[in-house]
Amino acid sequence: MRFPSIKTLAEGFLSTLKRYPFELLFALAGTIAGTIEVELKHLNRIDEGWLMRMAMTANLGLLLSLSATLFTQSRAMSKRNSFLIKLGAAIFASSLIFIIDPTAREADYIRFFLLSLAFHLLVAFAAFTGKGQVNGFWQFNKTLFLRFLTSVLYGVVLFLGIAAAIGATNFLFNFNFEWDTYVILWVWIVGMFTTTFFLAGVPINTAALDEDLSYPKALKIFTQYVLIPLSTIYVLILLAYEVKILIQWSLPKGLVSDLILSYAVFGILSLLLVYPIREHDGNKWLKTYARSFYFLMVPLLGLLFVAVGARVFKYGITEWRYFLIVLACWLLFISVYFLAFKKQNIKLIPISLCVLTLLSVYGPQSAFSVSMYSQRRIIIKFFEKHNALKQGLFAPIDSTHVDPKAASEAVAQLNYFVFKYDLSPLQPYIKKDLTLVNDSLGKLTGNPKSDIMISRYELREAKYEWIRKYLGLHHFDTWYNKAERVINQYEFIAANKIRNIKGYDFAFDPGYLTDSLSDKVDGIIMNSKTINNKVYILKINNETFRFDIAGLADGFLKNLKKMDRYKQESQEYDYQNTYKVPVEMLEIAKQGRGFDVLLVIESMTVSGEKKIENANPNYPNIGFAYYIKRK
Repeated sequence: MRFPSIKTLAEGFLSTLKRYPFELLFALAGTIAGTIEVELKHLNRIDEGWLMRMAMTANLGLLLSLSATLFTQSRAMSKRNSFLIKLGAAIFASSLIFIIDPTAREADYIRFFLLSLAFHLLVAFAAFTGKGQVNGFWQFNKTLFLRFLTSVLYGVVLFLGIAAAIGATNFLFNFNFEWDTYVILWVWIVGMFTTTFFLAGVPINTAALDEDLSYPKALKIFTQYVLIPLSTIYVLILLAYEVKILIQWSLPKGLVSDLILSYAVFGILSLLLVYPIREHDGNKWLKTYARSFYFLMVPLLGLLFVAVGARVFKYGITEWRYFLIVLACWLLFISVYFLAFKKQNIKLIPISLCVLTLLSVYGPQSAFSVSMYSQRRIIIKFFEKHNALKQGLFAPIDSTHVDPKAASEAVAQLNYFVFKYDLSPLQPYIKKDLTLVNDSLGKLTGNPKSDIMISRYELREAKYEWIRKYLGLHHFDTWYNKAERVINQYEFIAANKIRNIKGYDFAFDPGYLTDSLSDKVDGIIMNSKTINNKVYILKINNETFRFDIAGLADGFLKNLKKMDRYKQESQEYDYQNTYKVPVEMLEIAKQGRGFDVLLVIESMTVSGEKKIENANPNYPNIGFAYYIKRK
């Protein structure tokens, strides 16, 4: 492989900058945003959100600007018109930073992915929007694909070389380049070097590509001996499975959807890769393979519709099920088209898929609107069933008159809804102003005197907990098991943090022990471990001390009424109960031959539901220390 010289790279960069100014400007903006986020690790939620949105917008802006450039070049537009179209594309892409906000809506991650996919597809055909030029379209995308692989290879080699040089300076000269230096280096290589190198290889004269009849022999070998055999194996397995479920008359498993889509991807990709040579002598079998592929897609799509429909009927529409339905309809359309028409235009594949992708991003027909309405309808039905929908508004649920399993399912549904779509879509059914609630929760801090805001994940969790409490579902969790269900949490903490250690020689602090911990001092070897978080064992030399944590916790739970005098009134959640107890109540003393040991607990949390018969409390790890006296 021949690597380009510095002079060639410099000339190529200047030429690329002249041809693609908007594209490189977006690449620079995204690279700077990525650098700042790496460099400033302790960002607050708002700043981190804007940096993420800036990086996403830069990606979309680069793709849309490149599409505009390719379109204007293919139409040989005047400089003025070309600039106006590219400027309009850049302005539109830049405005997306005010629309996409994944820190507030989890669904915006998927929206970004869909927009990026649609704009990638737009790049594929932007220079070939006119009639014909099918061969030029194929040659153009082949060139882009090979250029992309070359750019990645050059970028990886450059990164490894510079990273090795940085590591050498750290070792030889005691420099202190930390891990973030390597991350920033990678960001700049991917953001600027590989992008510039890729753009430099984008064909300018796209019209001339229609006359290019070259075809890589390795591509035919890869398609003929790898992709086509793989797709054949998939279809045989799927057809055998379809026969099986027809004989057994049972619903197909959910995984079958992924297998059908994999078969479709392998098949369509293989047909696209061999498209230019399908008419060549010796390749007539490719036409037979193409027709059989699309013919076999029809029964498999029927299986896909049944698999998705069964889950939609039971659980409603989610984004993933929406995409499966749309892809199934698209594959049916493509299959019918290639079976019915002899004159086939492969440009229809990216064009139609791009349009469907854009339609699924925003609007009442989008994946998010359809799935949001479907999931919200499930929540509404739960409140209607329990007579908690008063004058079109949700009323708090009476937890004593609701089936625990149904309530847990509703809580799980509510949890999914809030994390996916935020609180705002529930506004028509909530009396309180959710905009004010969102603002209030967003200003929460761990310390009232601190300016550090909670993270976006903590904010989503706070919204979920607020709506769960507001609707009277705070007694239920997102899962249900009749034998053992956790809906109450009891935390016992020492009232005083200052301990009197007079009379003891050592303090052994294992912290929140999860397995075992060993240490030694003055010839004494100590080993601490736990058994199911219920029994804590300390071994000092040859002596063993056992501490029954479960017995201590059970004593508290059996006497909760007596413990009420220690209960704290201010609770974050209704299911959480905090007790500040005298330090003596959280101590267990043991005496041995050579040592006396006092286990001192700082905090202990027990989760369980005492009203359910045969329920077993759960004992998480405790914060504790051992005080040891040598006799």
